[in-house]
Amino acid sequence: QVQLVESGGGEVQIGGSLTLSCAASEFTLENYAIGWFRQAPGKSREGVACISSKDSTSWFADSAKGRFYITRDNAKNTAYLQMTSLNVEDTAVYHCAADPTARCTVVRGILASVAFGFWAQGTQVTVSS
Repeated sequence: QVQLVESGGGEVQIGGSLTLSCAASEFTLENYAIGWFRQAPGKSREGVACISSKDSTSWFADSAKGRFYITRDNAKNTAYLQMTSLNVEDTAVYHCAADPTARCTVVRGILASVAFGFWAQGTQVTVSS
């Protein structure tokens, strides 16, 4: 079955770190751009990070710059979002997604989600004080 399976969410204290994994099943993740989106209660979904396919160029939302890191392991068909220095504003459901255009499309500072055709089920990240 073609799907993305996400794991690694959980609860962490302020200042802590978490790494989310996004594994592809029945398709080659290397050929896709990988984006990470999050949605907090009562808020719209926002893109936080993206890594392109061809040259692994990465993009981060201002809220994630310097704290989040995105990598991919093509041999494992998996991408990762490492989150550090977490704060309560990072609490959300995080989704990874795959874009067959293989690049990260950013419009006016916002990661465009329309081209992301495969979405993982989402994982809850809770940052507590």
